[in-house]
Amino acid sequence: MEMMEAWFAAKEKGKFPVVGAIAENGSLAGFVSYGSFRPWPAYKYSVEHSVYVHQSQRGRGLGKLLVREVLHTARAQSYHTVIGGIDSKNTASIRLHLSLGFTHCGRIRQAGFKFGQWLDLEFYQYILDTPEQPADG
Repeated sequence: MEMMEAWFAAKEKGKFPVVGAIAENGSLAGFVSYGSFRPWPAYKYSVEHSVYVHQSQRGRGLGKLLVREVLHTARAQSYHTVIGGIDSKNTASIRLHLSLGFTHCGRIRQAGFKFGQWLDLEFYQYILDTPEQPADG
């Protein structure tokens, strides 16, 4: 199975959304999704999301629209915490998340390595008013 097929299969199995936005020319303008934050039962109400907006589509409000959709879907699925891990140098994504009510909740130094350099990973979270009656593991 190809990598993208495996990714979509995992999203489908976990009932995790994948929402895409199509540009006027028919190309993918952006997408958002989420998946499990950690695989243990104690974390079953937390998800980690990813949002991507194509460079040509940035600055038009698409990122806000996509993240709002994730928050809406997470609430509908009775998740409690939506977490975003963002490269500390990605100021546009950090501003986007702060503007939507996410709060900074931590940093892991040198958590990733990309483009020949170590990356610090900043965590942001949004706490939802769900589920109504959480249950242990």
